[in-house]
Amino acid sequence: MADLNPIIGTALGIRPGIDTLPDLSPEGLDAVAEADRSTLADLDAAEAAARAAGGGDPGGDGLPVEERRAARLLRERLSAALAVHDAGEGLRDVSNLFSPVQSLRSVFLLMPTVTDDDWAAVGRRLRNVPAAARGYEQSLRTGVERRLLAAPRQVETVVEQIDTWLAADWYATFVAAGPATQRAELTTAAAEATAGLAELRDYLAGSYLPVAAGTPDAVGRERYEMWVRRWAGSTLDLEDAYAYGWAEFHRLNDEMKQAAEAVLSGHTPLAVMRHLDQHGEAIEGVDEVRAWLQGLMDQAMADLDGTHVDLAEPVKRVEAMIAPPGSAAAPYYTRPALDFSRPGRTWLPTLGETRFPVWGLVSTWYHEGVPGHHLQFAQWVHSAQALSRYQVSLGSVSAMTEGWALYAERLMDELGYLTDPARRLGYLDAQIMRAIRVIIDIGMHLRLRIPAGETFHPGEVWTPELAREFFGAFNGRDPAFLDSEIVRYLGIPGQAIGYKLGERAWLAGRDAARAAAAARGTDFDLKAWHMAALSMGSLGLDDLTDELARLP
Repeated sequence: MADLNPIIGTALGIRPGIDTLPDLSPEGLDAVAEADRSTLADLDAAEAAARAAGGGDPGGDGLPVEERRAARLLRERLSAALAVHDAGEGLRDVSNLFSPVQSLRSVFLLMPTVTDDDWAAVGRRLRNVPAAARGYEQSLRTGVERRLLAAPRQVETVVEQIDTWLAADWYATFVAAGPATQRAELTTAAAEATAGLAELRDYLAGSYLPVAAGTPDAVGRERYEMWVRRWAGSTLDLEDAYAYGWAEFHRLNDEMKQAAEAVLSGHTPLAVMRHLDQHGEAIEGVDEVRAWLQGLMDQAMADLDGTHVDLAEPVKRVEAMIAPPGSAAAPYYTRPALDFSRPGRTWLPTLGETRFPVWGLVSTWYHEGVPGHHLQFAQWVHSAQALSRYQVSLGSVSAMTEGWALYAERLMDELGYLTDPARRLGYLDAQIMRAIRVIIDIGMHLRLRIPAGETFHPGEVWTPELAREFFGAFNGRDPAFLDSEIVRYLGIPGQAIGYKLGERAWLAGRDAARAAAAARGTDFDLKAWHMAALSMGSLGLDDLTDELARLP
């Protein structure tokens, strides 16, 4: 896979000096699918051999438990990926977060830039951006021929993102930090990359967008179920998930009212959050907020190590970063290289702001950094020798990893780190956002009705406009963030529901493990459970709760 998609090699740190980019044309997409099919055939043979040999875990068809987990994950992930490919989804892959367009910029943020050789590889890769962009354009053109189209909202958003990058001359700005001896070469290479990106932008705006007119935002049940399987590793009961989202929304809304009262008596949560935006604790300056976020993660690491987790030295390195202009509005995390040569990093999109209210940042950085994404992904890398490389990298299941990160926020609340009323309101605001995601993501794509007993537009069918109104009425994030989120949910169907549903699976697994310890007459060791859970690699939601329940 690292050969077929060199960005993977860069992300995992297993192809030092690589300067190529993936073939994003239909032929390139087919080559990846063929590799998936070939691997599944190898897996069939390996499992047949294990069954013939016997032994291993009694419930695992002759495989030891570690091998059983690895095999189940590999089969489920590759099958889900092939279903997406066979449906032609790669021919209309346009969104504001995970589509190929963003990778043509983000890959450079993952490349080492220490030595002259590092920068030479950057220059060579920049020259490959136009060909990669043309391959992507070929896939979109094939999608047009097959009437597999992205919705105009997605295309318009991506064009706006590219316009931001072009206005900032992003590639040229990036290489400005390179060595003076390579300045001319890097500048020329950056100009070529910029020209290739501009050509793609013109195709999207001038040719693709008119043809895509009228394409609906909602993907419908069949496509949505396929994407949920891809993001969650499970065939979920969507009506049950929708009802759960509503139940969690009401529970959290009640808790938010109590928290808001503790901050500013007699005001609604939304009014209190707006008050905190203007008058609450805040960090002034972009450099200052980066340093503050770094300190927050370092302190959480120091406090939790030895009490609720046991961390190896490489896991303790995490860097707070500022996201480049033109990123989506949501903060995010990038994983460490498999040899820890590049650390895990959290990224804050500033959206042009220079003042950063604290109330909404604390819980978010527990999610993105420590004890959230960083502890899980870095521990996977540390545990890689006991697992398959696939389990700690490409086999990652979004709902499992986002579920852990949301569990991590809740854990910090349980441990007393969010007793400050303003910061706890921020935590609850982050929680209710994830419940709202379940409601409106499923609601918009399946065109469900709002329950008759609700006070918000009862009985009406969800639309993007209603979803945006609902979001803004019950969540304290700024308008630009909320607008970006609606586009995200429509362009990446099924991904956003995994946070809350993944957290539900993690909590159910912890409860079951605690109950099993009580049945044995032993104390439940939360630290041991955390480390076992963080060290078992990726799982889909079909398996997660059962596997967590078996852990010590």
